[in-house]
Amino acid sequence: MRAMVLPVPGAPLEMRELPRPIPGPGQVRLKVQACGVCRTDLHVVDGELPEPRLPLVPGHEIVGRIDALGEGVDGFEPDDRVGVPWLGWTCGTCRYCRHGQENLCVQARFTGYTLDGGYAEYSLADARFCFPVDESFEDVAAAPLLCAGLIGHRAWSMIGEGVEHLGIYGFGAAAHILAQVAIHEEQSVYAFTRPGDEQAKEFAYKLGAVWAGDSDQLPPQRLDAAIIFAPVGELVPAALKAVRPGGTVVCGGIHMSDIPAFPYRLLWEERVLRSVANLTRADGHDFMALAPRAGVRTHTRRYPLADANQALADLREGRLSGAAVLVP
Repeated sequence: MRAMVLPVPGAPLEMRELPRPIPGPGQVRLKVQACGVCRTDLHVVDGELPEPRLPLVPGHEIVGRIDALGEGVDGFEPDDRVGVPWLGWTCGTCRYCRHGQENLCVQARFTGYTLDGGYAEYSLADARFCFPVDESFEDVAAAPLLCAGLIGHRAWSMIGEGVEHLGIYGFGAAAHILAQVAIHEEQSVYAFTRPGDEQAKEFAYKLGAVWAGDSDQLPPQRLDAAIIFAPVGELVPAALKAVRPGGTVVCGGIHMSDIPAFPYRLLWEERVLRSVANLTRADGHDFMALAPRAGVRTHTRRYPLADANQALADLREGRLSGAAVLVP
């Protein structure tokens, strides 16, 4: 099979011919139909996340058809269409797994990071971490739901009750999905973009944002909560400044530059600052059911598998509105 392989962090991906993988106990093999290109892939490829499996097939927003089942797999049949997310395996026995926090499992394995992912014609996955994909989404449209959608939904679930005015910092793949969910839930969305990025502002308005401005601006309305998707630590004090007393700021990325020192008064008055790590299977099932009900429509740009390096470069340089998706 053909696959795009990362030989070492910081190097371009290489197209290689690899043996078609054979599913082990509890695994399924997918014929990959589409794989999203996520900012976390950039962090892996650029060496910002430590100790990836090498050589590595990246990619963790996989949509595919099951073409082989390993021993002991129940609940799936050949040709079922499923999605595979970032969290690819957990031990099931540590204190986190036993208390509903499998996203924090100390032995967790991650698709496209410590497990080979979906920048390939075929991919293996633990059947426990595969989610059915609603038929209202075609393959390319569904791919960004598997991480951009899931992590956005988990971050959104942590903003608390009574949120009417929601700020979103960094208006990329995750933000454009979450904005649709928030608007469906009758929240007003305020989009913060890279200074001078008029295309992103226009995109946010088209999705229904009530305001879009530069990330160093204050919105016209005090926010009840803010979610930061851009991996820029300087946005943390900016977001704290924008939320009301008792408001919440959620950092939604797996990697962020250092947060600068800021005065305690920005955190005072019972503001909350927290991070989000990975996802749980419950998140996956909840969001994959919510997305069609909320009428989510992903905005994507297709790339052939061989153009994975170009897709990563376009994401790195901010040349995308929505999400890049590879098609084998």
